[in-house]
This record gives sequence, C-alpha cells and structure tokens, in this order.
Amino acid sequence: MSKVAVITGAGAGVGRAAVEEFARHGYDVALLSRDQGRLDRAVTDLQATYGVRALGIPTDVANSDALEAAASRIEQELGPIDVWVNVAMATVFAPVSELTAREFERGTQVTYLGQVHGTMAALARMRARNRGTIVNVGSALGYRSVPLQSIYCGAKFAVRGFTDALRSEIIHDGLNVHLTMVDLPALNTPQFDWALNKMGKKAQPVAPIYEPEVAARAIFFAATHRRRQVWVGFSTVKAILANRIAPTWIDRYLAKAGYDGQLTDEPLEPDARGNLFDPVPGDYGAHGRFDKQARPRSWEMLTSRHRNVFWAVVGVGAVSGIGLLIRRKGKM
Repeated sequence: MSKVAVITGAGAGVGRAAVEEFARHGYDVALLSRDQGRLDRAVTDLQATYGVRALGIPTDVANSDALEAAASRIEQELGPIDVWVNVAMATVFAPVSELTAREFERGTQVTYLGQVHGTMAALARMRARNRGTIVNVGSALGYRSVPLQSIYCGAKFAVRGFTDALRSEIIHDGLNVHLTMVDLPALNTPQFDWALNKMGKKAQPVAPIYEPEVAARAIFFAATHRRRQVWVGFSTVKAILANRIAPTWIDRYLAKAGYDGQLTDEPLEPDARGNLFDPVPGDYGAHGRFDKQARPRSWEMLTSRHRNVFWAVVGVGAVSGIGLLIRRKGKM
C-alpha cells in the first residue's frame, strides 16, 4: 500500500515542488491550497506523470475547521496520513507604518496558525496510530528578521517556537511521531509576483536564490530521515549564525541595504493584485521569474544529507593533519 503525504500551499511555489518530489518517490499525495483551478491542473499532471493517486482539496489553512475536514476526507479517500508538510505562507512587502492590523492578522493566520492548524489535524490522527511525520517549514528569516517583511518574519519566529515546544511534548508522551523543521533560503517562487506589495517596485528574493526543487528535496529528506532540523543553503547558515554573533551590526546593515536588496528597479503595475486575502488567478507553477539567477542545488543540503560521510572525511583530514604535524615536530 502506498504511503500518503499531505502538502499545504500545494498550488504553487515550494508546495507545488514538494508535491512533485513525494509523487516521484511513489507517495499518493493530497494537495491543499485555495485555488481550485491550480489544484485541478496539478492533480491531472501528477496522475499522468507519476501514476499516483492525487487529491486536491481547496482549503484556507487559516481556517482550522477546514483543515480538520480536509484531513478527514484525505484519510477516507487515500488512507492514513503518513507525512504532513506545512508549507502555506503569506507575506507583505511594506514597512510596519504602512500595514494595517487586519493585514498583520491575516498574514499571521496563514503563515503561523496555518502550520499550527495543520500540525494539530495531523497529530490527532498520528497519535492514535503512534506513527507519522510532520514537517514544518521555516526560514532563515525566522532567526534574522529583515525590514519590509515584519508579518512574515514574526510568523516564522512563532513557527519555530511552536515546533520546539511541541517536540518536547511528543518526547514526553513517548510518541513515535517525528516532528522536524526545514529552514529555507531565498527561493525562486511566484510569491514575489503575487505577494501584497506597497513599495511601488517589484519585489525580489535576496541572492543567493535557489530553485524550489532544492527546498522540495530537503523537505522530502527531512520527512524520511530522523533529523531534528535541516538548514538549506549556506546563506541560511550564515544568517542564523551571524545574528547570534553580531545582531546589532546586522540591524544597521539591513537598515541601509535591506530595502533595495528586496526590490528591483521595475515599477509595480498599478493594478497588481496581492494574494493575502484571496488567491491570484493564473497558471502559476513552482517557479517564479528568477530562473536565470537561481541555483539548482545547495552545498549545505549535500553535507546535511551525507553528514556521516562528510564528518568522517573531516575527521580523517584532521587526524592526518595532526599526524603530519607530529612527524614534522619529531624531525626537528
């Protein structure tokens, strides 16, 4: 019997790439997103390409009842959920002074509470069977915030706190449920075309940019290996560690560079639509408009996948170096 994976935010971007990755490995997949048309096209493509069962359910992750209903339908039609991946997110490009309380509320409901709701729906079923895996998707911006994305950054910080708290509870209860988190770098996804933007210029990811398939492979790896956490991209590692060492310096650096780094010189169309409250129609896929700049693989992800071999090589190198040093000293 095939395993079943559920991916939220599956209509485009990282979620769409993650669905492809799980289907490629033979999983039956459930796709949760708001846009029915994109879900229908994705389901047709997945069934034709990989021969798996695919179920698309239009769902707003901010609605806990909708996620609970989706989980019940998935188990009725596809079977027990083995893996649940929380990808859905929303962001707004604007300084805090130009944001409304309703925009903060909605962005937090999608990006933070969407992961809480998904985790709760999955865990209720996995707890009863005492097996399963939940993958929460974080970001380098959940450790080091940037200007113009306070809603998203705050929500990703919250996801990290929620995940750590729940992990200890799972350990306390002795459950055989694996909870892991994948922290992502800048990615070439459609979010930079459809995120609500009040800056008058088109948004862009801050280099280095990675293709969404890099994130998808990391998510699948985290779901199938007992890793507490996976950092994707050396830029993510640098952001996390640098903020621990010199947060004040980074505050000042981002005050100067954080605005222009996230905006292009192209003017934003006056009628540009944002997807914060309603989905933006269109045939969007996993990729955004930055294919020429995006990297297809991550060195940091390679070392994470093969960490035992990596550290063995490092260890052998260190021992060899020490031995060479001792021999040289012995000749002196």
